Amino acid sequence: MLWNDDDQQKGFQVDDSVVDLIFSIDCKELPVDHTHSLSKAILQALPNHGEHTGLAINPIYLAGSQNGWERPDQSLGQNLILSKRTKLVLRVKKEHKDEVINTLSGHTIEIDGFPLTFLKAKEKKLSKDGTIFARSIVCSEDEVEDEMLFLNRIQAELSDMNIRIRKALCGKVQEIQMPDGRLLTRSLLLADLAPEESVKLQQSGLGNNRTMGCGIFIPHKGIKAVGESTDDE
Repeated sequence: MLWNDDDQQKGFQVDDSVVDLIFSIDCKELPVDHTHSLSKAILQALPNHGEHTGLAINPIYLAGSQNGWERPDQSLGQNLILSKRTKLVLRVKKEHKDEVINTLSGHTIEIDGFPLTFLKAKEKKLSKDGTIFARSIVCSEDEVEDEMLFLNRIQAELSDMNIRIRKALCGKVQEIQMPDGRLLTRSLLLADLAPEESVKLQQSGLGNNRTMGCGIFIPHKGIKAVGESTDDE
């Protein structure tokens, strides 16, 4: 049998018109659901940027409850306790990279009363891996009840982008609290994408609210229990 997947990966060059900026940060703790507050604070610091310029903001995640570790419970007033290794990742068009770095480096924002200071940033190309994962994609009430409705819509949207689903796994339904209510989301794992499909989807994202962390795809180590897929890697 001839198997060409590895050769395709090796020969493919990632288009770096969109890159990830991985910021080291100085921040002791944050609310578990800090998504809206983080987005608002960053957009205030970057008034010339937003989803219209391709900016995507990854909220800060910590591992879920496992191996004796209990994830903080927001309903009990518990917060995420961050380590010095915790990073904050922004996805930007390369043409905006220097401006974003220069504006944020050394800048302190406040998230629900907790200060967060941006330190050094490292640029990273998007991945050409064929298995990618989005922690949150906006969904409807009906798609919460029926994951096939969600998958059928996603399949149609990807088809419009000339991306063919080969393997897909839905994950947990999560709520993001907004000032005017809640935003319903589902996680999604896609596998066996061609390198160009993977990069294209990472560059464009899927759906709305990417400054709220929605529709942002990141590389994933492989297909495993969907419940585990929401953990940091």
